[in-house]
Amino acid sequence: MAKFILAVLVENKFGVLARISGLFSARGFNISSLAVAETEDPSVSRITMVVSADEKILEQIKKQLNKLIDVIKIIDLTQKDCIDREIVLIRIKMDSKTQDRLMQVLDNLSAEVLAKSKNSVTIQEVGDQKKINAMLELLKPFGILEIVRTGRIAIQAEKGE
Repeated sequence: MAKFILAVLVENKFGVLARISGLFSARGFNISSLAVAETEDPSVSRITMVVSADEKILEQIKKQLNKLIDVIKIIDLTQKDCIDREIVLIRIKMDSKTQDRLMQVLDNLSAEVLAKSKNSVTIQEVGDQKKINAMLELLKPFGILEIVRTGRIAIQAEKGE
């Protein structure tokens, strides 16, 4: 199954997200990633979701979403030129033996150190999914204690960007 990025503009009302997630769970569709926030218009929210599906299931998803009264517009960003990002917070095990090497690795990344203790360091990284996943692979040998990811957000790129 492929992963598709959908941007769904909805009315910013109580229960809209619950109806959309209910639609997915009732039909056995899986959401791999989900991010929701108000747009430049406070009466409209944008739901960016990544779904694992084939073309047939994707069409079903779009048809079912379009039936919901609060859905304004669905934009399939999968085949479009778009800019996508994710934020990740990572707490990594650190001790006196690994501190110098870990800090050297972190210096070579664009990650921001948010907090340090004698047992761990917490960092933040922003980037596309490929960059985040590559960074996680680099940090695994140190011992990742906790990961918090926002999920992907995406916007269609304008010509010339």
